Amino acid sequence: MNPFVRTFVASLVIVATVSAPALAQQPAAPKPPARAAIKAGKLLDVRTGRYASNVFIVVEGERVVSTGTAAPAGMPVIDLSNSTVLPGLIDAHNHILGNPRDQSPTAGLRMSAPQSAIWGVHNLQIWLDHGFTGLRDACEAAVAYGQLALRDSVKMGLIRGPRMVSAGNCTSVTGGHGDDDALAPDQSLLRRPNLADSVDQISTAVRRDIKYGADWIKLMATGGVMDPHSDYRTQELSEEQMARAVEVAHRAGKKVMAHAEGTEGIKAAVRAGVDSIEHGTVLDEEGAALMERKGTWLVPTLYTFQHGAEQGTSQGADPIMAEKGKAILALQQPAFALALKHHLKIAYGVDDDPDFVSNEFGALVRGGMTALAAIQAATINAAELLGWTKDAGTIEEGKFADIIAVSGDPLADITVMEKVTFVMKGGEVIKNEHK
Repeated sequence: MNPFVRTFVASLVIVATVSAPALAQQPAAPKPPARAAIKAGKLLDVRTGRYASNVFIVVEGERVVSTGTAAPAGMPVIDLSNSTVLPGLIDAHNHILGNPRDQSPTAGLRMSAPQSAIWGVHNLQIWLDHGFTGLRDACEAAVAYGQLALRDSVKMGLIRGPRMVSAGNCTSVTGGHGDDDALAPDQSLLRRPNLADSVDQISTAVRRDIKYGADWIKLMATGGVMDPHSDYRTQELSEEQMARAVEVAHRAGKKVMAHAEGTEGIKAAVRAGVDSIEHGTVLDEEGAALMERKGTWLVPTLYTFQHGAEQGTSQGADPIMAEKGKAILALQQPAFALALKHHLKIAYGVDDDPDFVSNEFGALVRGGMTALAAIQAATINAAELLGWTKDAGTIEEGKFADIIAVSGDPLADITVMEKVTFVMKGGEVIKNEHK
């Protein structure tokens, strides 16, 4: 045999001999899910407002398997016997990309999409640290859909963050709240795909969001505060445009949220069939009655307007934006009182720097909600709005082990919710100040 051939054959034999055992190995059997128990000194039933004492919550893997008063044997116990234990919280309105403390009109134009996403990774850790294990991103200006990449990265375990659903871009009209071109006309940007000035263009914008994986469609029904050119009192998208967006989105199994501050824009969005109104800051009696009749959700985001008035231009906001913020704040409480009078379905949303994500609890209570109702807004209500009722919102057998703890009684003092001392998301301990 040719020496070269003989050497080649010998090499094949050696490779086969070495590789065969490895190829023959079967995958290792999966390890059984880790089991642990949490001892809750007081466990709040967020549906009824009742406390149960000295409850053991047994967690296996990422889910709760049982709750009871008997101490389980043979597993580690996390001792929260001096704390009040609640389900993980859900922020149903926020924006995760970029630096939340840069409020200048050109902030998004001075930051690359990769840098904006890295800020998003940072921001998500803050939500978790405050006990928010769930989040709805309420649209982003960046057309690269960094929020969807972060949502998927959390789901894959590449980064830590709340479980998420997300809107795509902020669908608006040219010159509306959501048109991020704040430049002079001779320096203007190329037209962006979130802008829609006709019914047909709205279909295209919605389909683009759906194509790239958005869970929700976000419509800018009215002008807003945080831009230098729109008027929050003015309806921008037409009712026909919003109805088409709802038709396209619902046919694809997606829901629709509408930024709506001005009175007529709120009512047009509700008549068009949107699933939730965001802000609703100039809601009137007719609009509240219409929302009640149609079962439209409200995410009032009270604190962000209050905080914005305090900050003024200190975070880079244009003076025009700061003035709008002061003016609209005077309209907030009468509108929220109407929402409570008409028993609207209310979910928790902050629309602010995540460092202040817990401050909406106090704002809701100052606005007239009970402490329990404010907590429900961030648990069972937000879970229902986001379609998570089977998996989140309460601590029950079969649901995700999304569990937090606070010191004190939040039903007696809602500000207790601003200092979360323990956070578990899907069975993983994220924060524990009780060690």
